[in-house]
Amino acid sequence: MNPEKMSRSVGRRNFLKVAGLGITAGLCPPAVFAAGDAAGADKRPNIVWLVSEDNSPHYMDLYHPGGAETPNIRALAKKGVVFNHAFSNSPVCSAARSTLITGSYGARIGTNYHRGRGRARLPEGLEPLSASLQNAGYYTSYLTKSDFNFHGWEVSWDSDTDWSGRREGQPFFHQHLFMVTHESELHRRWQEGSDDQDTPLPSYFPNTETFRRTINAYRDMHREMDRELGEVMAQLEAEGVLEDTFIFYFGDHGGVLPRSKGYLYEKGLQVPLVVRIPENFKHLVGYRPGTRADGFVSFIDFAPTMLALAGLEVPALMDGKPFLGPGIDVKEVEARDETFGMADRFDQKYDLVRTLRRGNWKYMRSYQPFNFDGLNNSFRYRLTAYREWRELFDQGKLNGVQRQFFEPRAPEALYDLENDPDETVNLAADPQHAETLNVLRNRLTEWVKGMPDLLFYPESYLVAHDAFDDPVGFGLMRREHIAKLVEIADLQLLPFDAAKEALEQALVSDHPVERYWGLIVCSAFGEEAAGFYDRAKEMAESDPSPLNRGRAAEFLGLTGAADPVPLIHAALAACEDPWEALLILNTAVMLTEGKPGYTFHLTGESIPVHNFLTRRRLSFFRVEN
Repeated sequence: MNPEKMSRSVGRRNFLKVAGLGITAGLCPPAVFAAGDAAGADKRPNIVWLVSEDNSPHYMDLYHPGGAETPNIRALAKKGVVFNHAFSNSPVCSAARSTLITGSYGARIGTNYHRGRGRARLPEGLEPLSASLQNAGYYTSYLTKSDFNFHGWEVSWDSDTDWSGRREGQPFFHQHLFMVTHESELHRRWQEGSDDQDTPLPSYFPNTETFRRTINAYRDMHREMDRELGEVMAQLEAEGVLEDTFIFYFGDHGGVLPRSKGYLYEKGLQVPLVVRIPENFKHLVGYRPGTRADGFVSFIDFAPTMLALAGLEVPALMDGKPFLGPGIDVKEVEARDETFGMADRFDQKYDLVRTLRRGNWKYMRSYQPFNFDGLNNSFRYRLTAYREWRELFDQGKLNGVQRQFFEPRAPEALYDLENDPDETVNLAADPQHAETLNVLRNRLTEWVKGMPDLLFYPESYLVAHDAFDDPVGFGLMRREHIAKLVEIADLQLLPFDAAKEALEQALVSDHPVERYWGLIVCSAFGEEAAGFYDRAKEMAESDPSPLNRGRAAEFLGLTGAADPVPLIHAALAACEDPWEALLILNTAVMLTEGKPGYTFHLTGESIPVHNFLTRRRLSFFRVEN
């Protein structure tokens, strides 16, 4: 691919003036909507979201031959548009859902951590979609699950059942969640799947009865979900509102089979998306029913799209832009070919990763590459297939591709999705693709600096500095410093000799987070950074930050330069913040599961302060807490 063709102008119309972040949609003309008055309200379309949990398109026949039959979703498609390239921006429930309802990247607004310390506050000028529609006269409702990572979401919903409480003629926005495809269902039902010897498996899965049954059970759950979806469709039709209602069917993020949920591979990010166009509002969209769209759309675009369909302005603080609505050019939507992904904390597991997909090229930046993909997460490992996969790795029974999940990654990866849809062949070191790598690397770096990505500060630092009280303001005030942290982190992409001087400066910085990233870079270089062993030993014993003591022990343990066990124990004992302890425990788990493998004797008394996630993490060490 020609990098010049890959480079394209990105809208800069939001007040932050950051490339690719935000666009203000034009208002719908008064002839289409009479915004704000009762007479015009009934001219607005209803909007229904039918959302299946943990659901990528890779196991549905609508997208892939041999996938689960979904006749009700196919019926939606006949009256609407199938989007071939729709993506979550995060591969887990609460982070993805928070982006959906705010139209904003979680790493910018502080909503990308899954479970934990409380909720972020949205900045003035940004409210959830449900609040914007409610203020415009919509009746808002959801069924079974909310799961948002910000304050104030509760008051923006009129009902937690359905739309039946609305006034006569009042338009409604309803989110209906289908739990049958959720991870927890697969934990208990995987054995119900057939053991079909011809079951197609991704190349990275071992071909065992467990994996075959798990995949087939997952497909069966899709069929159940489709039947449940059909019941909602029948209700809308029976009530006579079907042709006044835009129906969006999509997954809340990618799938739940191993290496999907919680990971930034395509099966963790790509979602099915079908939009049924109602007869009475077909004039609002440029697509004809029964078509398939190839343009890229992401969860950041959903809230702006609903606002556009409702005739409302898209706030400048939203990062996305509409893909349906009056004045939206289909050709422009079809030309979109870029999406970003982000991973931070999933329950008790940390792993800072960012991705950029452009066309069929995928760039993945693992900022802590020693945190291999298969690092234990207790909820993931309730699935038998995860545990069996790990056992087969420990027994040496996996081939090279199947082993990758449990081995350290490269700091950056480049995948050709057309020829490598399983994302197992890293082309980042291939000279033939150096120009493509450079273009995508620079674009992703521009994005994380431009947001700015405040999650380059460790979570414990953000908590200690009350950053979640005003995440956007916190990030904007520290934009230059965040850019500096990104530059320190990116030293691991250089030859060691070229990075050495700047790395040394980071390790002696007065700022604890600069030292923190300096130590992470040392761990990424491994034995190449042996010249910093003495400095790391000093930091492991006396750095003012217990978190940095843990990072120093990590570097020394990964390289075998010192026994990290007593150093980690001492760092945990010095913690006054459970979020700091959680990060250090992440290191302890990684050093236990990885090579050479260390043994930690950790109990509840090993840490002075706790939250529910530290206690869950300690369960990994099989002790009573």
